[in-house]
Order: sequence, then structure tokens, then C-alpha cells
Amino acid sequence: MSTTTTAAGRTTLARTVTDVLQPRNALLAGMLGIGLAAAGDWTGLLWGFLGALCAGLIPAGYIEWERGRGTWGDRHVVDRTKRAPIFFVILGSIGAGSVVMVLGNAPGGILVAMLALWVMTIGLLAVNTVWKISVDSAVASAVVALLAVVHSPWWLAAYALTVAVCWSRVVLGYHTVAQTVAGAALGAATTVAYAFG
Repeated sequence: MSTTTTAAGRTTLARTVTDVLQPRNALLAGMLGIGLAAAGDWTGLLWGFLGALCAGLIPAGYIEWERGRGTWGDRHVVDRTKRAPIFFVILGSIGAGSVVMVLGNAPGGILVAMLALWVMTIGLLAVNTVWKISVDSAVASAVVALLAVVHSPWWLAAYALTVAVCWSRVVLGYHTVAQTVAGAALGAATTVAYAFG
């Protein structure tokens, strides 16, 4: 097998990993699990879906809308100077979802998850003003940490998926190793601080 074939295979695998484990997908799976654990019954799936909608699906829809308008070339928004509007949409969407959850008497665990994601987004926005940090890595890490807190420490084994996300972002040239590690660390830190706070 030639070096070119190997490099092409790595790039294809990295693209698949980054697309499958992108934030909206990670948040959809993670928030459904967190909602289920927080409520203790199927109603938690509804709260989890609302959380995923606000934290992941609405922001992803906004990115696609802006991409369709020609604002960005793809969903990765590689130019960090163009990312601030996305963070503000995320903050507003998570905030609005949290208000609905409070008014609807959502389980405390799902509200804690929303707060952790909101704080993480503030951190991402702050860092992004001076340095490009990996949002994909931060979200992947936060989801794993939250699942470990609300379900079982065995979920920490899913950090293998976070490592895969970090690897894919580096292989595709979207981030450096430091940017992915910083994102993963921020995701874990904000989650742990609020889950145990």
C-alpha cells in the first residue's frame, strides 16, 4: 500500500469520525441519556431532547443557514474570527431552553447539564477571542463527563470517542493537538465543576 493510499484512508476515516461525532450528534445522544437518568423514566427523554435541540440542533441549523447564505464554507467555521455569532446563538438557545425547563419543572440533573454547557460555551467564546479552540473536542468531552456523572463512572471509557474526535480534527487540519486537548479539558472541567458544585 502506498503512502498516498494510506494518507487518503486516514483522511477518509477522520472525516467519518468528525461527521458522525460532531457536536449536534454527540449532544443528541448524550442529552437523551442525561435526561433519562435525571428523570428516572421515559419523560426524561423529552427533557433530554429539548436539551439537545437547544444545545446542538438549533445551533447546527443556524450554522447550516449561514452556510447556505455563503457566510461560511462549511460547518467547521475554521476562521475563529467568524465564530462569535455561533456562540451567541448557542448561549441564547441554551438559555431559552433552560427557562422552558424551569417553567416545566424539569429534573434538576438536566438543568445542571444545561448550565454546564452554557458555562462551557462562555469559556469557548472567551478563549476563541484570542486562540482557536476545538468546540468539537469540548462537546465530546463534556458529554462523556456528564454521562459519567449522571449514569456511571464506566462512561469514562467513552473518552476513547473524545480522543477519536481530537485525532480527527488534527488529521483534517482544523486544529492542532493543543487546541483539541484544550477543548477537551474545558469540556471536562466545566462539566465536573457544575455537576459537583
